[in-house]
Amino acid sequence: MDAERAERILQRLNASNRNTLMETIGISYTAVGEDFLEARMEIGPVVHQPMGILHGGASAALAESVGSAASALQLDLDRQFAVGMALDIQHLKSVRSGAVTARAEAIHLGRSTHLWDIRLRDEQDRTIAVSRLSMMVLDRSD
Repeated sequence: MDAERAERILQRLNASNRNTLMETIGISYTAVGEDFLEARMEIGPVVHQPMGILHGGASAALAESVGSAASALQLDLDRQFAVGMALDIQHLKSVRSGAVTARAEAIHLGRSTHLWDIRLRDEQDRTIAVSRLSMMVLDRSD
């Protein structure tokens, strides 16, 4: 994928975050390629749980957001759309500050389902969570 096309895609994805949960918790899309999508989320009080560490629900929201957007990039959105079916996430390491990057890579891109492997990493490139997201691909009805 050339740099100009990637930049257009990232601008479009980030614009779609306005007035959504993604904007509220600070998710932004940062890198895209033919077979992956990355998003970043700053860690601070908005996404902390009471112990002052990254809330698992915020990590799950980041994982589902990047996987869902990655599925959308695989579809003709005039004819189809994708919805989440199941999200599994394993939290491996806590984080108090900095940022987390999530990278979604396709495991399966079928006609009716997509399956994504999503890895969340901290700024030291340590894996803090691993996730699988399954998406159902639906046809738009007129």
